[in-house]
Amino acid sequence: MRSLSLRVFSAMVLSASLGSSSYFNAQTAAADGALKLNQIQVIGTHNSYHAGIALSESKLWQAKYADAYKGLDYQHQPLQQQFDSGVRQIELDVYADTKGGRYAHPSGPLTVAAANLPPDPDFDPNGVMLKPGFKVMHVQDVDYRSTCQPFIACLEQVRQWSQAHPKHIPIFILVETKQGSPGKLKLTEPEPFTSATFDALDAEIRSVFPASELITPDDVRGHYDTLNEAVLAGNWPSLDSARGKVIFLMDQRAVGPVYVAGHPALRGRVLFTNSEPGEPDAAFIERNDGPAADITLLVRKGYLIRGRTDSDTKQTRANDTTMRDAMIASGAQLLSTDYPVNEPARWPGNYVVTLPGKAVARCNPISAPTCNSGLQGDSAN
Repeated sequence: MRSLSLRVFSAMVLSASLGSSSYFNAQTAAADGALKLNQIQVIGTHNSYHAGIALSESKLWQAKYADAYKGLDYQHQPLQQQFDSGVRQIELDVYADTKGGRYAHPSGPLTVAAANLPPDPDFDPNGVMLKPGFKVMHVQDVDYRSTCQPFIACLEQVRQWSQAHPKHIPIFILVETKQGSPGKLKLTEPEPFTSATFDALDAEIRSVFPASELITPDDVRGHYDTLNEAVLAGNWPSLDSARGKVIFLMDQRAVGPVYVAGHPALRGRVLFTNSEPGEPDAAFIERNDGPAADITLLVRKGYLIRGRTDSDTKQTRANDTTMRDAMIASGAQLLSTDYPVNEPARWPGNYVVTLPGKAVARCNPISAPTCNSGLQGDSAN
């Protein structure tokens, strides 16, 4: 029944796109070699830095919070290996640490010692967590091991790979600014993100990537008054001009107003906020859980959409591809998963998310269904 519903949805999407002006615009764009940045589809990873919970701590968490632990039971390869395999969108969870040391002493090792379990490997042998600067982790005190640390080191890894692959499909970097704690757990209190904190975040990004390697809201807005107007007018840069660059996106909608304050329509800012259609800063929109039909409508209007193909290992344990297939068919440009092509799930069925032919990117099935030449020149290696 699910497969039938998916086929019906896919047919409806194709029929709708064939009858829309965007379909003919996409044909013209492809013929002119002017495929736009928002007319592609790529695979991304969720919590791309995630190194997993160490063995002894994982035993404790599984015993005490078995269901919650299932959602944390995944890990990713280092960022550059992900890029080599074809991932073109990553997610980095960022904690502010202005003075340094706020997250240097997580409670996990003490809990392990109290339980008389073998100590886990030191998560910070070089003392990076003692120094000022943004840190990267999933949950303070609980799930804090990262394949890159601090945030600026993660950015430097991205730029190093980008410099070695100058014609790559642009890399989308989703940034989640962490300010809270899950549930009722008593964890280290995160530092809040203020306007000044966001200024520092922008500055740190610009310290690694020069303007020539960034796609910013100013670039997309152009001569339009708002980002929303620019996006609806199709003012995204061409894919050719975007190659070799990176574009930063903000994960949570709640912090958007703080980031936008003093920067109407994101003037002078680095990140695109997660906004709502019609808002002055609207260009990027998250629809993590769909519905797929809504995503399709937004893609046809010109917005950049991120959707999740799986979450909390639920679909992967059952090898349920319903959500994955619907998201791919929806036209969401950024398809986020915990299981890209080089990291299939270990459970029966080996759930994995790939584009047809294991392509690095493809022409968007909604906004550019007939293009056939715009994505040449980028390979996984």
